[in-house]
Amino acid sequence: MLEILAPAGSPEGVIAAVQSGADAIYMGFGEHNARRGAKNFTDEEFADSVRYCRVRGCKVYVTLNTLAADRELRRVAELATRAAELGADAILVQDFGLARVLRSVLPDMPLHASTQMSVHNLDGVYAAAELGMKRVVLARELNMRQIEHICARSPVEIEVFVHGALCFSHSGQCYMSALIGGHSGNRGQCAQTCRMDYSMGSRMDRKPMSLKDNCLLAYVNELERIGVASAKIEGRAKRPEYAAIVTSIYADAIKNKKIPTQADYERLALAFSRQGFTDGYFTGSIGPQMFGVREETTRETEQLYNEAHKEYINSELRRVPVRFYAVVEPSNRSRFAIEDADGHHATAEGPVPQAAVSRELTAESVGEQLYKTGGTPYTCVEINSKVDPGLYLPAAKLNEIRRELISRLTALRRSAPPFTKGAFPPAPASAPASGAPRVIYQFTKAEQLSPELAETRPDYIYVPLELIQAAPEAVARFISAGSTAVAVLPRVVTDTELGEVEALLRRTRALGITEALTGNLGHIALCRRLGFTVRGDFGLNAFNSHSLELLRQAGLVSATASFELRLSQIRDLIKPLDTEIIVYGRLPAMVSDQCIIKNSAGRCNCENNPQLADRHGSVFPVIREFGCRNVVLNAHRLYLADRRADYENIGLWGARLMFTTESARECLLIAKSYSGESGYAATNITRGLYYRGVK
Repeated sequence: MLEILAPAGSPEGVIAAVQSGADAIYMGFGEHNARRGAKNFTDEEFADSVRYCRVRGCKVYVTLNTLAADRELRRVAELATRAAELGADAILVQDFGLARVLRSVLPDMPLHASTQMSVHNLDGVYAAAELGMKRVVLARELNMRQIEHICARSPVEIEVFVHGALCFSHSGQCYMSALIGGHSGNRGQCAQTCRMDYSMGSRMDRKPMSLKDNCLLAYVNELERIGVASAKIEGRAKRPEYAAIVTSIYADAIKNKKIPTQADYERLALAFSRQGFTDGYFTGSIGPQMFGVREETTRETEQLYNEAHKEYINSELRRVPVRFYAVVEPSNRSRFAIEDADGHHATAEGPVPQAAVSRELTAESVGEQLYKTGGTPYTCVEINSKVDPGLYLPAAKLNEIRRELISRLTALRRSAPPFTKGAFPPAPASAPASGAPRVIYQFTKAEQLSPELAETRPDYIYVPLELIQAAPEAVARFISAGSTAVAVLPRVVTDTELGEVEALLRRTRALGITEALTGNLGHIALCRRLGFTVRGDFGLNAFNSHSLELLRQAGLVSATASFELRLSQIRDLIKPLDTEIIVYGRLPAMVSDQCIIKNSAGRCNCENNPQLADRHGSVFPVIREFGCRNVVLNAHRLYLADRRADYENIGLWGARLMFTTESARECLLIAKSYSGESGYAATNITRGLYYRGVK
């Protein structure tokens, strides 16, 4: 049966989810999880919550799904070990390096690939499985056909978000909160910048990036049919009552096969709504109808929450089936036992029965007392008794024995199973770069590939696949000048887009270009199958030395360190493969399957340089990427030409200038400013996160 996976952002949230029908919950422990703004748990609360779930047969998945710096990895490994000691059933991770560490420290602990890992195709699922993942949470942007394709071929379990908030950007690929205010979504500190007001030109769109909440209640049977293992409900930052209401409605639909009613949707909307719900990604109906803003809490909402609270707070709605056994015979102490379906059993002895005077004990009368499990997490489904005639035991004694059996069974169920504890893996071997960093230009538009810029002879040029095909002569000009051309893959390539991208790669290979740059694990295998040397882009979120080592093991020859790291952290990274950073450009803040331009103007208008402006007057250019996806660029240009000494001596192989909205002339001036040949003074600049870091 399709697992119902519910959020638990607090100890009460655990109770709410479990008592409302969750088969599993996910909860944060410590600060290394993607909802650091939720209450989360103290050590004692966490321990009590895990035991509470174990007794009631509900699995516990611990979210350690943020990027971790080198100095944090041991602390995160300690948190994971503590979770294992208490009996957690799995750990969610985003960070490749952390996954590598946990595979060594906790070799038997199931690891789940968080949606923050940006897995959106079958190759990505296979790559995650090679990392040791037992389950993959797919990107929320996939439609039913794409999910079905993956489920039919996946070597591991697949989890799908069915209800709750949708990010505008692909998870794990949103840097806007970090770039604007230092609050990294990849570090669990998202400031929800996509929910803010923006305008486009003279048109005030208010909240053009605020998506309605996802709701797949009508499709849960289809999800089960196509092989999805788990249906995930979002909401650790929301109130426990929200988790209770949503979980109970999905439990009815999944476990009882109830067809959703209008009343169910009304309750969901009262619990939390952004002007209704959407199934747009799942059904493939992407567009302006998917957008909405949060509605105010009403008296009806508070009443619904109060009713839900009363339902779960003092009730035992989650009952584990148990069987009782009793043997009562003359001259021997009476014997009793209890067992559950998980193999736990407990025994107890009672007194030697007395001879009956007025009323003798029967199997039925023993059963009446043992059956009384009300108020406990158990429900009696069967009683097997052997009671000889003419004997007597007081009802009070039978009740006492029942309570003792339940207590002993509870102690067994709440105990964590044994687990294997391994060692923290050794640090990777360093492969230090020699000489000054290679000069790399990355292009977005054909006009930027000018003859004048080619004469500056960069070591490498990074060019999108589509642009290589559109301007092969311009690319050849740089190759003739001595540059190595590298084909840039889109950050998102679903299985339905794979054929088109593969064709582009083949045509690129035919032009003599043999290197490719990818920002997603799911694209590496495709490039290698076609004979490309693979380099790693910023979308891989390489945040620590172990993540770099894992990318080396995956066959990459270079990687891009996360631009959410400080320069001092990048300096201290052990670099087992060539490592580069971006030193110039408007950094990509978001990548989305939505088209802001079309949603706002009603038509495609990519060529007119659309822009978003926030309430402070900052302007964020929007550019098109493969598949008509939108990339929102940072309002300020990263500029480090006057800080070259700061990045040239930290062990880098390459320094990349990323050209996005610049004209050909601007590209040339900027390139010469980095080589010291120009006094060009850039305006509207930022130093990025290289000095201030992220929270």
